[in-house]
Amino acid sequence: MPSVIDGIHHVALIVGDYARAKRFYVDVLGLHIIAEHYRDARRSWKLDLRGPGGLQLELFTFPDAPPRPSRPEAIGLRHLALRVADLDVALAQLREHGVAHEDIRVDEYTGRRFCFFADPDGLPLEFYEDA
Repeated sequence: MPSVIDGIHHVALIVGDYARAKRFYVDVLGLHIIAEHYRDARRSWKLDLRGPGGLQLELFTFPDAPPRPSRPEAIGLRHLALRVADLDVALAQLREHGVAHEDIRVDEYTGRRFCFFADPDGLPLEFYEDA
């Protein structure tokens, strides 16, 4: 049976500190703001971001949102992998902004390099080199 899915439209993330997360995703990772709304009834921000290749992220805040139970093997989203053309350039950009990252690894099946780091709330992110 053919899939009815055409692709991923967006990924939604709940963040603990809106201003800190906005700076990280816009200033550090270079995503562009599509729309930004404060939802008074929910006491919640919603920030729509766009990146290359059709990537779209939604950042939300919610009062008293619980922390992630563990990293990264909790049931649910394990990590968000972002495709980069040059891993060394991407990691240098992280270091320029004081963002720590793990050592570079090599995918045993594809031979491609990748590296994990975290957003300000500890969400595991990955740069995956797809040159």
